[in-house]
Amino acid sequence: MAFIDKFKEEFAKVCSLAGDDRVLLAVSGGCDSMVMAHLFLNSSILFSVAHCNFGLRGAESDLDERLVSDWCYSNHVRLHSVRFDTKKTIAEWKMGTQEGARKLRYDWFDALCKEFAYKKIVTAHHANDNMETLLINLFKGTGISGLHGIRPENGNIVRPMLFATKEQITAYAGVHQVPFREDASNATDDYLRNDIRHNLIPVVERMFPNAIKNVNDSIVRFAEAELLYKKAIDGERKKLLQQRGNDYYLPILKFKNRQPLATIIYELLQPFGFTSGQTPQIIHLLAAETGKYVSSGTHRVIKNRDFLIVTTLPTEETDFILVEASPCQIITATHKFTFAIADRPHVLPTSPDIACLSAKHLSFPLLLRRKRTGDYFYPLGMGMKKKKVSRLLIDLKTSLPEKENIWLLECSKRIAWVAGIRIDERFKVTDNSDKVLLVTRTTI
Repeated sequence: MAFIDKFKEEFAKVCSLAGDDRVLLAVSGGCDSMVMAHLFLNSSILFSVAHCNFGLRGAESDLDERLVSDWCYSNHVRLHSVRFDTKKTIAEWKMGTQEGARKLRYDWFDALCKEFAYKKIVTAHHANDNMETLLINLFKGTGISGLHGIRPENGNIVRPMLFATKEQITAYAGVHQVPFREDASNATDDYLRNDIRHNLIPVVERMFPNAIKNVNDSIVRFAEAELLYKKAIDGERKKLLQQRGNDYYLPILKFKNRQPLATIIYELLQPFGFTSGQTPQIIHLLAAETGKYVSSGTHRVIKNRDFLIVTTLPTEETDFILVEASPCQIITATHKFTFAIADRPHVLPTSPDIACLSAKHLSFPLLLRRKRTGDYFYPLGMGMKKKKVSRLLIDLKTSLPEKENIWLLECSKRIAWVAGIRIDERFKVTDNSDKVLLVTRTTI
C-alpha cells in the first residue's frame, strides 16, 4: 500500500469528518510535522495549521516559524501562529520547560478549536516515538497500563502517523521534496527520550532489524490486553469489595482460591494508597489473627475474623495526608474528602465544596495538608495572577476558626485547590480534558 493511502486509512480510523469539518495540525517545522502537513494537503482533507514559537532557541525558533509560514502561504493554507514568553511563564508556573511548553501549546490549541470549531487536533507522533514511550515506561516501572504506548486517539487529539517509522517519514520527505528544519536540541542527549533514541534504540536495531515494527505490533496487542485486564479486575472488584458505610469489606473465604492473588489484591487496594511492595504483607493478613493490620498513608487494612476491612486512618492530629490514588475517602476532624476520577461533565459544578480538576494536569500521589505561612496559588479567574492564600482569606473575611480548618490539595508542590474556596488556574478543566478528578468536601 502506498504511504499516503496508508495514512488516509489510519486517519479514517481515528477521525470521521463530515461536510465542512476541519482539523487543526500541530506543525513545528520539523520533518515529521511537515510531512504530515504534506500528506493532508494531498489527501483532500480540510485542515488549518497551528505553529508555536516558544522563543527558546533564538533565531532558530524564528526560522522555524518562517518556514511554516512560507509553506502555508505557498499552499493557501490557513495558519495560526503564536509567540510565547516561555521562560517567564514557566518560572511563574514553577514548571519544567517541557511540561510548561506542553501546557502552553495545548491550552492554545484548545482555544483555537473552540473559537474556530476544529474537529480534532492532529499531531505527528510516529512509530519510533511510540517505541521510546514504551521503553521509558518499562524501565521506570509500569503496570499493564504503561505498555499501551501513545494512544492513536486521546480526547480531541488524534495521531494518524503512528503506523510510520522515522525512516519512512524521512524517505517520504526526500522523494516529495518536503521542506523542513532540524531542531538542534534533537541531536543532543540532554533529555531522556533523546538519550534512548540515540544510544539505546540503534543498538537494539542492530540486533533486531525489525524491532520498531515488532514493538509497535506488540503495543497494539498490549492495548487490547489492557481492556480485557480492566474488565477482569472490575469483575473481581464487584465480587470482592463490599462497601459498608465509609468502610470496605473483603471476605477472606472468597480469596482462598483466587488467582493471580497478588495482582487481584494489589488492584483492589491500590486506590486506597497501598503499594505493590505492601501486597505480600496484605496476603499474610488473610491467615493472621484478628486485629493485625497494614497501613498506607491514608487507610488501614485490618484483619477482623472472616474479613479484611479497609478503613480510613484517623487524621485528627495530622497536618499532612498522602492521597496515593483515586477513588478514596479521607476523614479529618471536621471534614470528609471524597476523591473520584470521572468523565468531564457537561456542566461543571459551582459549589465551592466540589473541586473539578483536569486529570491530565494531575499526578498521584497528591498531598492534602494544612495551610502554611507563605502559601500561594493562582486563583481561577484571575488570569494566572499569583496570590497568597492568607491574603485571599483576609479578602474573603474568613473567621479565625474557619482559617484553622482550611485544607489545601497539593500536586507536585503546586496548590491545586484551597478546599471550600477556589481551585488553581493551572488545574482547571478545559475542552481538552476528557477526564476530571472530582474532590468533594463534606462537613462532619
